[in-house]
Amino acid sequence: MTQSQRQRERQWRQRKEEQQPHGKVKSFDQLAAEAGKTETDNHNK
Repeated sequence: MTQSQRQRERQWRQRKEEQQPHGKVKSFDQLAAEAGKTETDNHNK
């Protein structure tokens, strides 16, 4: 028996939403930590 159209669309949508072509997006905390780390590194040189 074939899948219902609704089930196929739900599975397709789920696959589309799970894609991360550029990798996981960093959180603001991670970005802030990296920005703070590079600023102090640049001032020490």
